[in-house]
Amino acid sequence: MDQNKANGQEALEQVIAGIRPLDSAAVEAAARHLDQLTKPPGSLGRLEHVAKQLAGIHGEALPELGRKAVIVMAGDHGVCEEGISAFPAEVTPQMVMNFLHGGAAVNVLARQAGADVVCVDIGVNAELSHPDLRSRKIRRGTANMAKGPAMSRREAEAAVRVGIETVEELAAAGYRLFATGEMGIGNTTASSALLAVLGGADVASAAGRGTGIDDARLAHKQAVIRRSIEINRPDPADPMDVLTKVGGLEIAGLVGVILGAARCRCPVVIDGFISSAAALVATRLAPEAASYIIASHLSQEQGHERLLNEIGLVPMLRMDMRLGEGTGAVLAFSLVEASVRIMKEMATFADAGVSKSEEKKEGAGA
Repeated sequence: MDQNKANGQEALEQVIAGIRPLDSAAVEAAARHLDQLTKPPGSLGRLEHVAKQLAGIHGEALPELGRKAVIVMAGDHGVCEEGISAFPAEVTPQMVMNFLHGGAAVNVLARQAGADVVCVDIGVNAELSHPDLRSRKIRRGTANMAKGPAMSRREAEAAVRVGIETVEELAAAGYRLFATGEMGIGNTTASSALLAVLGGADVASAAGRGTGIDDARLAHKQAVIRRSIEINRPDPADPMDVLTKVGGLEIAGLVGVILGAARCRCPVVIDGFISSAAALVATRLAPEAASYIIASHLSQEQGHERLLNEIGLVPMLRMDMRLGEGTGAVLAFSLVEASVRIMKEMATFADAGVSKSEEKKEGAGA
């Protein structure tokens, strides 16, 4: 085995081994505090679930979230040669520059949320230059997975490592809440293939319209995915093999973001279909990582709900969105922060002088 490959695999295994279960004592302390607040128990629903999850992640009942960032991984896909998208591949580098100039939807929503947009070129098929761009290119786009593996295993592992290192660097700078975003024309095709292999989904139910393709192109896209799986024969028992053969560089980068956030004991809010495909790979590599993930919204992409079910996640929002970029995840930042504010700012029954309801004793009459 190549020594660099062995070292890279060892590093990934070390990260996975470093992902610990949530702090159960902190979760219990948060639950007790929530039950003392001036409301019926459990009446704030998912906000209470997130509050307890954050407590377990940070190891304290009333955590400080710190700075917020949405990490947008950008990469191209060779499978675009097959005509599976309504947009040309040239849109990927053009949109990356739009992110860097602050003009995309994710920029607008991030400004509203008080979050920073961190854009990473992990595999764009163009040479890009901007002071705010993190240039971590593994290669100039994946190969056409309809003709062979999208990338080598070494490249996939290197891309995962980029995501891990990006989170580690940001965490060291005081960021404690992350969101996943992506840009890559053709990436719903790769994500659908990942769902079909790792989730055992039929391609017809896994692959949707992506950027808005018509019926004829959708049928062609599904045929391309089937051919890609048949040619590459990815092993569903080996998530890295599946990622290597039918995945994408930006998807691999997001796998690393999720693993890195879990290793750093930080919550990570995932966006839509592509981010959830990355989350599926990440949780197959490290099941404990699922405890650190918050699902932001349910995308219009038809396979998204199946992806979330495979991971065991429930989305907070249903907004009929399908843009990607991290837009849904950034919208959900306000809900995550709301759960913390409830814990810190809402009065307890004792503080407010409000009487708690008395549960009826067993056997007592009405």
